[in-house]
Amino acid sequence: MKGKYQEAYDLLSPFENASATGSDGSFTYLLGRAALGTLRAEKAKALFERSLATRPDNVAAHLALGRAYFALGQYAEAKIEFETVLRFDNLPPDVLSQVEIYDQAARQSLEEGRALTYFGYAETGIGRYRVNSTRGTDAFGGGDRRDTFYNARVGGGANYALQNGYSIDANLDYRFRYYDNSESRDDSDLRWSLAGSRALGENNIAAGFRGRTSYRGNSDYRNDVSIFTDYRMRYDPDNQFTLGADVRRRRYPEGNLRDRSRTTAQVSAGWVRSFMDGKGSFAVTGHAGQNYATSRPDGDSDVYGATVSLDFTVKNKLSWGTFAWWERDSFNSDNVHFHPDTLDNTVILRRRDNLYEVGAYLVWEFVPTCTLRPEILWIRDQSNSVGFNYSSTEVWVNVRKAF
Repeated sequence: MKGKYQEAYDLLSPFENASATGSDGSFTYLLGRAALGTLRAEKAKALFERSLATRPDNVAAHLALGRAYFALGQYAEAKIEFETVLRFDNLPPDVLSQVEIYDQAARQSLEEGRALTYFGYAETGIGRYRVNSTRGTDAFGGGDRRDTFYNARVGGGANYALQNGYSIDANLDYRFRYYDNSESRDDSDLRWSLAGSRALGENNIAAGFRGRTSYRGNSDYRNDVSIFTDYRMRYDPDNQFTLGADVRRRRYPEGNLRDRSRTTAQVSAGWVRSFMDGKGSFAVTGHAGQNYATSRPDGDSDVYGATVSLDFTVKNKLSWGTFAWWERDSFNSDNVHFHPDTLDNTVILRRRDNLYEVGAYLVWEFVPTCTLRPEILWIRDQSNSVGFNYSSTEVWVNVRKAF
């Protein structure tokens, strides 16, 4: 059918009504491909939906339906549909960029017949970092510090399709940040994942491994390795539900931070809602778990929290979004800490932390595959122990190239 969509549409369309009551979705899928190839996206969407009603495990039909949503500008619905059969990590935060990555992979599979689909990216930019005044930062002389930084990021992901809806997914992401101020440490962060997944009609289940190595300054590194499972359910074109679980070991091999090594077991549940005909996307995720096997003076801890995000596509070259993240960390051992109201006295207390992050971004595709990305991030760590109070504000502008 490649390159001959009009001929295929002219040949197949006269038989559409005769096949409408049939039980085989192959005909409606092929007619849908022809309709999509001749820019009849609304028609193609209806045909792919009919095809999936009779053959819900047809991976190609899910990919094609995602492409139809994308062609119609229904980006949030396209993302939900693509994620029934595709999985990529380390995607940019905006839905439009995510769907462009998924659409590229779907095109590689459908138009080029590839079992291996992939994406890549590189970005760089400049930003400003400020440590805000808090009890903790003021007490230890770090309040109101301002630094200029330069950052770079490269990475990508791949999906290898097997038989019967199975696939293998791999992702790699490297980030680096250089500060002008010699007193600030330069940051580096390498993340990877390897998983197997299976599409099950409107659902997708995955299990695998994730890892992360981060430079923490003073020749210290932090290593994270986790085993995880994740389940996605497309309830309808506008709603997706997720369930997840992972066990992660965070290890500081040496140095002053070794007592922060710990294991975390966590579960999560989420909901994604598309609105405004796919131009808007709302997501909320809750998580809960425990940090254990730790040598921290404050002992093990229970954690729970939530993430909320909003994303809007203004037009097919411009989008913006915002998010908020919160986590409560409740420790289970009494320990000596600075009193929360004065540095002159210490008390025995059980540490309680509330961690917050709030951010916003704007994404403008000024030339094909290249985007300008101004972002802002506010961080606040609030604790009943003075030394664990911290706040910072970061603003930066990146240019990202997609491959």
